[in-house]
Amino acid sequence: MNNTYFEKLIKLANKAAKKSEVPISALIVKNNKILACAYNKREKNHSVLDHAEIIAIKKASKKLKSWRLFDCDLYVTLKPCSICENIIKQSRIRNVYYLLDKPENKKEYNKTNLKKTNICTYEQMYRLILNDFFKKKRDK
Repeated sequence: MNNTYFEKLIKLANKAAKKSEVPISALIVKNNKILACAYNKREKNHSVLDHAEIIAIKKASKKLKSWRLFDCDLYVTLKPCSICENIIKQSRIRNVYYLLDKPENKKEYNKTNLKKTNICTYEQMYRLILNDFFKKKRDK
């Protein structure tokens, strides 16, 4: 692992803290070259989506012209949250290296309940749309 990556992460985390953002930063690296770097911008952009990891993934995807970040590694200051972890997996990032685990006393504030509907007609219609879409993709 390259110490330069961690030095960059610390600088970005300090920058975030100075801007009243939670000081989390991320880098995406491919072939020992930094493709993207970011820090949290949730407060600045008033967006729950602007986590450092997500911003870095968006930048790297734009640079590579693909949402599939094969052969890329993510370096991040704090272990990714569940939102970011799922996005990281979806983007096909190879490895994630992080400095710290989340504090054990951090409370989860998510009170959202996921509830599946039981409207069979729409469920069947949507299932057909989804199946047809992926069948066409496979048949290409």
